[in-house]
Amino acid sequence: MADILSVGIDIGTSTTQVVFSRLRMENTAAFFSVPHVSIVGKELVYRGAVHTTPLKTAVLIDGDAVRDIVAAEFRRAGFTPADTDTGAVIITGESARKENAALVLEKLSGFAGEFVVSTAGPDLESVIAGKGSGACQHSIDNECVTVNLDIGGGTTNIAVFDRGETAGKGCLDIGGRLVRITPDRRIESVSPPAERVAQAIGLSLRPGDRADPAALAALTDKMADLLAQALGAAAQEPLLRAVQTPESTWLEPPRNIQAICFSGGVADCIRGGEGEDPFRYGDIGPLLGRSIREGALCRTFPVMEAGETIRATVVGAGTYTTTLSGSTIAYDAGLFPMKNLPVLKLTAEEEVACFQGRPEPLERRLRWFLEQTDDRRAVVSLRGLQDPSYGQLKALARALAQGLDRALPRGVPAIAALECDMAKALGGAMRTALGGRRPVVCIDGVKVTDGDYVDLGRPLMEGLVIPVVVKTLLFG
Repeated sequence: MADILSVGIDIGTSTTQVVFSRLRMENTAAFFSVPHVSIVGKELVYRGAVHTTPLKTAVLIDGDAVRDIVAAEFRRAGFTPADTDTGAVIITGESARKENAALVLEKLSGFAGEFVVSTAGPDLESVIAGKGSGACQHSIDNECVTVNLDIGGGTTNIAVFDRGETAGKGCLDIGGRLVRITPDRRIESVSPPAERVAQAIGLSLRPGDRADPAALAALTDKMADLLAQALGAAAQEPLLRAVQTPESTWLEPPRNIQAICFSGGVADCIRGGEGEDPFRYGDIGPLLGRSIREGALCRTFPVMEAGETIRATVVGAGTYTTTLSGSTIAYDAGLFPMKNLPVLKLTAEEEVACFQGRPEPLERRLRWFLEQTDDRRAVVSLRGLQDPSYGQLKALARALAQGLDRALPRGVPAIAALECDMAKALGGAMRTALGGRRPVVCIDGVKVTDGDYVDLGRPLMEGLVIPVVVKTLLFG
């Protein structure tokens, strides 16, 4: 049994946060089995303050100021970068669109040894927040469909979970800081999405105008109605498409919703705070919270309490689950070690398509995934079959080879991870199908899921086994 210290950093549209967790690891495998290290305990040892994300201009994050915030939180927590064993930096929301997001990530990556570092696109952020809020676990525990709405400063990330599986995701440009208010209660700025909604209801909003609570409440009422439309609690109108976040997936209204959950900064405003200044945060967040609380969403669906609200997207840790993949693996030499490979878990339907020799579903999903993760690489994860026929194996290899070859940048390895013991034969067939166009790595005995990151170490025991470290992002 051993403990490791992990740090998570989330740079969002409105806020930047730091969280430290201590994780207890234990080998849970039986005697004479391959070691399997699992998380058996987690203690949140430090919650940092909620800082306003510093900007140089409207489109430039102040990387040095963000670094100063993180350094100060390390000092307050009583830790140094040398104390941390692992961690994660995630840039989310509108911050992920800022011109220098990659530079900011580079400045922060030195705060821990092997960070998972990522710019989360709107769809991926939806899934991350849904896990952080507890909505995903609620759908597992109650065997039901649960929807999480993570409402931040600039966007609302929506994720649908059906008994733990991601059944839908999307994002709308609806958030609490789309209209900013000065301390003397005047409109400071109006974002383009807020302007579109205001025009649709005949409302004029101009910087410098007096902030009228009644007029802005009409705006937030319409925003709340659009959220209800997205989940099928109200009839959809063209305006809903107009506020869809660029690069996000269009969410079809889910069926059989048993519960909804709210996270993000606006979630705390949904809970209440009657009688307080509606502009106490310098924006329309409190008004939007009240509009949602009194609107069709909360009248139509049961609301579950979120485990985390404003911190739902803070990544608590990049944690280690160490296994060995061996005896039936296939790989090309000279590739290892490979670190922080993002995992794309195929759905049951996508896996069936691959076994039928159809690469198109994999290609579409992989192109989306690379855009969302802002990475060039991916590990395609699938269950596989315990005893596949030669025809099934050949069709799967052909579909994986074609789908990966079409979607991945030139020279990037085609990497597949299977739960079932079939990697050696599959990897050889993939190599033949690819005709030497790119390297191949195929491992088995590894169970991973969306949101995980994988490290592949140098082969051991004369190349018979590969150390596999699965970094599972812990939320909340």
